[in-house]
Amino acid sequence: MIIDAHSHVHDPLTDHIALLDEAGVDKTVLFMTRPHPERARDLTELRQEMHRLDQALAGGASLGRETAQRELDAALTAHPDRFIGFASVPLEAPDIEVMVDRDVVGRGLRGIGELTPPPDRAALIEPVLRAATDHNGLPVVVHGSAPTTAADLRTLTDLARRYPRVPLVVSQLGGAHWMDAIELVRDTPNMYLELSTASIVFAVRLAIAEIPERTLFGSDAPYGDPVIARTTVERATRSPQVRELVLGATAQQLLNYPAVTGNWCVPQAATATPQRRPDPTAT
Repeated sequence: MIIDAHSHVHDPLTDHIALLDEAGVDKTVLFMTRPHPERARDLTELRQEMHRLDQALAGGASLGRETAQRELDAALTAHPDRFIGFASVPLEAPDIEVMVDRDVVGRGLRGIGELTPPPDRAALIEPVLRAATDHNGLPVVVHGSAPTTAADLRTLTDLARRYPRVPLVVSQLGGAHWMDAIELVRDTPNMYLELSTASIVFAVRLAIAEIPERTLFGSDAPYGDPVIARTTVERATRSPQVRELVLGATAQQLLNYPAVTGNWCVPQAATATPQRRPDPTAT
């Protein structure tokens, strides 16, 4: 099973389904979103959409949240066989535990994310990790590219070690700080590294070689392309065993998706003991 571990709601949904079909992707983790760059018909409209993205990355993720949540619900209802729903929560809300219980678990979603703390304020996700622990270790996905800083990555690592039952996924290979991200995730058993929008193929190759059992294929569509993202993983991974892990088997295990029945169940707690690593030299 091929699972894209990172994508956002598209408008129209049919365009996203077409991309997934072209890439041979069976399912994709779907996050809510305010900006829709895929709607832009020219540079002016793209600037408007990217301004919304800048607002969200600067800590204004609660703006337009209701609309984004409705779009996510509509997508999950329309294509339950292709989309795996995650939901974000406002990081400075006073009732995060209640919101996780109501807006994530209560709506039958599979995890929390994509969280976008402002730069150098990654500590804001701690209440989310606490709530995720209370719900049997729900996976939590955090934005890893700019404006996430190297200090934020270290903070995320400290928090992950404090909440070892929660799988914590760093997205976009940590952006410009990808070497730091690889080292930190490698040394923290409940952390995962999602590989979308990598700036160079060498970064993908090294990430997979260092942590083959905790790297995840993702496209970050519509900002990235599932076909290109899958091709990059395949070009960077010689071992069929490791390629299978990265393209879907690890995500399947992380989300506790039983291949035989095809039914979703509640995610299991992450283990603090790493699995036996495949031989990195085989990648």
